Amino acid sequence: MSQADSIFTKIIQGDIPADIIYQDDDCICIKDIQPQAPTHLLVIPKKPIPCLAQATEQDHALLGHLMLRVGDIARHCGVEEAFRVVINNGADAGQTVFHLHLHILAGKAFSEGSLV
Repeated sequence: MSQADSIFTKIIQGDIPADIIYQDDDCICIKDIQPQAPTHLLVIPKKPIPCLAQATEQDHALLGHLMLRVGDIARHCGVEEAFRVVINNGADAGQTVFHLHLHILAGKAFSEGSLV
């Protein structure tokens, strides 16, 4: 399956329902269906970039936009004081959908060595 056919692309196109928290012209934020924390959201660019390492200079503004939206969404959800942002790059790093996405995890204490 190419990133153009990914579940995230289908959600963005409205073909698959999702619990949408935020959406603009460049990205969408949904609740993760397999949450690893009480708050577990995914911020997904509408442009199908397979993984962070495949982003290019042309994606510079989009990547900045995603990070700014993370802060806005954290404030909107009331978790701005303590949250974690995770980007998995590649299968060996835990990426299961090959369409770049940022995990916002909050609502529990994270120890220094824990991933989630």
